[in-house]
Amino acid sequence: MGGAVLVGLDGTGNSEPAVRWGAEEAAVRNLPLHLLHSWTSQPWSVSSGAEDAELRRYGTEVLRRAEATAKELHPGIPVKAEQVDEEAADALAERGREAALLVLGSRGHDSIAGFLMGSVSLRVLGRAECPVITVREEESSVGPGPEIVVGVTSEGVAAGDAVLGYAFTTAAAHGACLHVVRARTPSSALRTVTARPQDGAEGTASEQELLSAGLAPWREKFPDVQVIEEVVSGRAVPALLGACSRAGLLIIGRRTQRMPMPLGPSVLAVLHHSHCPVAVVPRR
Repeated sequence: MGGAVLVGLDGTGNSEPAVRWGAEEAAVRNLPLHLLHSWTSQPWSVSSGAEDAELRRYGTEVLRRAEATAKELHPGIPVKAEQVDEEAADALAERGREAALLVLGSRGHDSIAGFLMGSVSLRVLGRAECPVITVREEESSVGPGPEIVVGVTSEGVAAGDAVLGYAFTTAAAHGACLHVVRARTPSSALRTVTARPQDGAEGTASEQELLSAGLAPWREKFPDVQVIEEVVSGRAVPALLGACSRAGLLIIGRRTQRMPMPLGPSVLAVLHHSHCPVAVVPRR
């Protein structure tokens, strides 16, 4: 995984957990850390009535504090601090093309208002070409901990897509167990050569075999990663939220060609309800 770990800072309290998480990712992956702040996209409470020079000074202080936090946690990592006058979502999406990973703070999703306030994050998530981790402002951890959950589809497993690649790489970097979850609904049940739907235990067993076969090359490539395979009957969002109740990171994929809404309802629901940081990986 090349590039830097890019962290977007808006100058509010939700930036510090993102900085801590980004510094940890940079350290375990042996990558530089890139801190970015847009002085033209500061919160309303900061920017209302302020002069440009004052906004720039505020942005400089935001970056200074963030760099100090990162170096306190991991003194050896290279840190680049950048202040831009571009709109935040544009700057992050553009620099994310060269980044290995992008980390964003989240104000929390306890209400619809709080969710919609993260409009910059939502726009970046829909445009980013690298994996994006959203970290809530109340998050106290600085890494995924002992278990990571990744949600996969049967098509994704068969293709060995970017989601599993990122999940195994992340689990290996952190020494975490990887819990792979495949949700099985009636509409997604496998069919036999005679096109007869397979229901119940028979269908679940078939999907379990498909999941195991799809994961076999990844297990061989990452032999030190402990893997838990699970096929869950039901819809994907409840299955993933239930599986990650004790996990430190949930990894999901998104379609890059999805228009007019770049983030589908399942991705939005997971971002809204997950109690742990969420990594959204674009599928090529």
